[in-house]
Amino acid sequence: MRVLTEGQIERFFGILNQSSELIQKSRDQSYLDSLIETLGAIQNGDDNDQGLSSADEKKLINIYTAFDQDDYDRETIRKAIQMAVLKAIRVDQIQANYQITPDTIANVIGYIMAGVFHDKKQLSILDPAMGTANLLTAIDHQLQSSLGIDITISGIENDDAMFELAADSVELQKIHAELFHEDTVQNVLAPVVDAVVSDLPIGYYPIDANAKGFSTHSETGHSYVHHLLIEFGMDHVKKGGFGFFLVPSQIFQTSEAKQLLKWMQGKVFLQGLLNLPKELFQNSAAQKAILILQNSGNGAKQVDPVMLGEFPSFKDQQAFAKFLTEIDDWEQKDLF
Repeated sequence: MRVLTEGQIERFFGILNQSSELIQKSRDQSYLDSLIETLGAIQNGDDNDQGLSSADEKKLINIYTAFDQDDYDRETIRKAIQMAVLKAIRVDQIQANYQITPDTIANVIGYIMAGVFHDKKQLSILDPAMGTANLLTAIDHQLQSSLGIDITISGIENDDAMFELAADSVELQKIHAELFHEDTVQNVLAPVVDAVVSDLPIGYYPIDANAKGFSTHSETGHSYVHHLLIEFGMDHVKKGGFGFFLVPSQIFQTSEAKQLLKWMQGKVFLQGLLNLPKELFQNSAAQKAILILQNSGNGAKQVDPVMLGEFPSFKDQQAFAKFLTEIDDWEQKDLF
């Protein structure tokens, strides 16, 4: 069994970075577009890049020749691509919705999900706002490692660049996934799954006509896209299934929360809201939480007590481990 090492991650990132920087300089384009070209070339085994000088083509051939997919396991590939996307965000000064969910947060969500689905033999997961699919593939790997079960994943993404990155990442990791390049709010024919997980984009959805079919749409003006995506997600979860959403900590304290709470009544159970450590965010207004919802039906019930709280600092390992134990106890004694 191959052991994941920082050296392997740095090595693959170096290949991605060298190629992307060379293409970026030669074409005078963004690092992100150059990274997408690089991933496509690596995936397709294409050493010839049209439009580059013969000297640059030779350099690219030498870079790509250094890549042997058998040298890397899927986590190495995921982490190296994550590093390259983070560099693209920094170099190109890309908007906030391109930000990648940190692995520390992905690991926490995966841990909670592993406790909820510990007795499953198969599991299907959908991310209705998958971005580059980093969160989706990180959780897929974590759950397969911890539970040893067969997992099928699906994801939806509207942004062209993020979808291409997600598709290439999934392909290189040799993950079988069903990916939809569509606007989720426009009634995508996505599968019904055991669980939905998503780091939701925050803000207003611009096309009011598309939002009208949602119970969570705003009565006046634009609707919150994260409210619409929560509704879409839970509409695609089986009876008794779960949703795990990364949301603003103040999600139920805004004037728009009324429609969200009204939709929830009699349809889904609010089972948990766990604030992430404040230290992870620039200010208290940007703080996020893990929202745990469960669809009604199939024996599901409102848990008592609802799991509320705030994670201690990830740096305080003793307090953090104690909080995880409290979550374990809640899942075993109260949730089921």
